[in-house]
Amino acid sequence: MKLYKREKYLKKIRGFYHETDIIKVITGIRRCGKSSIMQLIIEELIDAGINKDNIIYINLDKKGYKNVKTNDELETLIDKETKNIKGVKYLFIDEVQNVKGFEVIINAFREENDFSIFITGSNSYLLSGELITKLTGRYLEFELLPLTFDEYIDIKKYYSLELKSDIEELNEYIINGGFPRSIFFNNILDKKNYVIGLIDEIFKKDIKRRIIIRKKETFEVIKNYIINNFGSVISLNNILKGLKQSGLEVGKSTLSKYIQVLLDAKILYECDRFDLKSKRYLFGEKKYYLSDLSFYYALNTDNRINYGPSLENIVFLYAKSKGYSISVGQIGKLECDFILRNKLNNDYSYVQIAYTILNSKDTEDREYRSLENIKDNYPKYVLTTDFLLQKRNGIIHYNLMNFIKENKDF
Repeated sequence: MKLYKREKYLKKIRGFYHETDIIKVITGIRRCGKSSIMQLIIEELIDAGINKDNIIYINLDKKGYKNVKTNDELETLIDKETKNIKGVKYLFIDEVQNVKGFEVIINAFREENDFSIFITGSNSYLLSGELITKLTGRYLEFELLPLTFDEYIDIKKYYSLELKSDIEELNEYIINGGFPRSIFFNNILDKKNYVIGLIDEIFKKDIKRRIIIRKKETFEVIKNYIINNFGSVISLNNILKGLKQSGLEVGKSTLSKYIQVLLDAKILYECDRFDLKSKRYLFGEKKYYLSDLSFYYALNTDNRINYGPSLENIVFLYAKSKGYSISVGQIGKLECDFILRNKLNNDYSYVQIAYTILNSKDTEDREYRSLENIKDNYPKYVLTTDFLLQKRNGIIHYNLMNFIKENKDF
């Protein structure tokens, strides 16, 4: 089956295809498409005239390579695969964390100056101290997400899958999420079971192998608590209080460790709060968003959509996929859903998100008021599912689905 081309990520990596001094590290939650991105890069190299013999692809999770566990075995394998190849060798290694201390060998081949190296693997390992310490300044991270809403629509078109109305597709995307494989399941129960299986796989392969979870039941309760409160402003003390009310006593250090585990495994992303008056970050309270909304809906039997945090999560992932720095804005007692900073030019934009502002003047005023209190000239947006758009004080009201489908910048 021909692979769907995820251009928003390929264009970030493309300029480094032939760089031999920089290791390309492709990260992202399990099954978000890292191996497919590698295959797409290989296709582009071949299309550009690179000899197939100069391209070496090793998946250390697959038959024939699964027994490669040591530095020496990895070095011997790479030497064998690249023997007698002239010119630059394009080396792709999937699941590289299966080899303990892989950094030493990868760096040694990088230093030979005729290897362009691409690696993927378990997030909780690749982003740990070993890589940072041993390869400082020698690698670039390219983070993949599950399909954002624009990609979700595009991939369905690409594979000639049935497309419904925008709001129906939005609802299905919220419940079923954006893992590429799941779009090929027709049954909603199959999609849910797929995600539940993925969560279990992440625990066994990305978490349990890296740290000691002494009480899995406690970890599960904390994981479910954070997931069920995605998009809410919470602090460690709030979480501890909520857990205590449910009969679970947990220490703050244990809670912090388990949250970090969920962040390292890319199940969660944290979003700090920024006070627009003092121009300082507010420590303590923050929001957590999901790398894929299916985590919430797979773990809950009630499939009624909670649009507030779900739409925020969709916009958060879309902005993150485009490389924006994201924080939650505080303006006195008012909140701005997102402050976005463009890392290329340091320009800012402000975003409010709601399902609709057409049915209530109070809702309209609430969404506009925080933006109207921001006294600068950066763009300000209200994103809703409304198709009837308003004009108010220079603030841009846009249909959320169209904004993302049209791949607009903020």
